[in-house]
Amino acid sequence: MTRLENVVYTGKTRTTGGRDGTACSSDSHLDIKLSPPGGTGKGTNPEQLFAAGWSACFIGAMGIVAREQKVALPADVSVDAEVDLGTTGGAYLLQARLNVSLPSLPREVARTLVDGAHQICPYSKATRGNIDVVINLI
Repeated sequence: MTRLENVVYTGKTRTTGGRDGTACSSDSHLDIKLSPPGGTGKGTNPEQLFAAGWSACFIGAMGIVAREQKVALPADVSVDAEVDLGTTGGAYLLQARLNVSLPSLPREVARTLVDGAHQICPYSKATRGNIDVVINLI
């Protein structure tokens, strides 16, 4: 396991009530109600939060790769993240798909950015070898 040499940021939250509770960040910028997936509650769920965090981080990673490649990242870049919660053999597991849109870039350039981002994105690194992940260039 690789250990951090320098901590750049620490996100701190407090969650109460589990999937039917609340979560708040230490700076109060995040203050949300949680609801189980597919339930009738008005809150979000951990899978949606994970998808939002990963897709935002992935766009940032594509920006790094684009700068290294001296390519302009399109302003309308988007990542539609899908995080599935399911079971196998009675155990709960996740799987994910990132559907990446890089309009106006040639497909081979876009593929280079996506592949590079998947190598350096911290969320991609955390999931690599742990859950099934598919990265689609749309």
